[in-house]
Amino acid sequence: MRGTTWTRLVLAGGASAACLLVAAPLASADTPAPVAPITLSPEESQQVCSDWLPKLQKKAENLEKRINGGPEVKGSVANLKARAADQRTAGHTARADQLDQRATKRQGRIGELDAAKQKLDAFASAHCKPAK
Repeated sequence: MRGTTWTRLVLAGGASAACLLVAAPLASADTPAPVAPITLSPEESQQVCSDWLPKLQKKAENLEKRINGGPEVKGSVANLKARAADQRTAGHTARADQLDQRATKRQGRIGELDAAKQKLDAFASAHCKPAK
């Protein structure tokens, strides 16, 4: 009985490895197809303008406030730097370096956030009709 169980395990493992060896080059050779523009009907466009756009703009504002907040704002760059300084004075330099890296990365997100806000504003000006 043990022989057949081991045989099945070896065969299953060998088949899995063979599939991975064959499929890995095929998966890496795929090139992504070009992205086609999304077309919306006027009703869908107005729904985006009335429902989604204000929520996304508010979320972008809140993220910007959080990132640019002072040391008392949890998750802000200033808070992360203050926490890093506290960790460094306590002798935890590895944790302080992690917090400094997180603060640097978060500060770099400001450009991405500004680009997203510009795209939202461009969509709003192009597709959203002002309320009458």
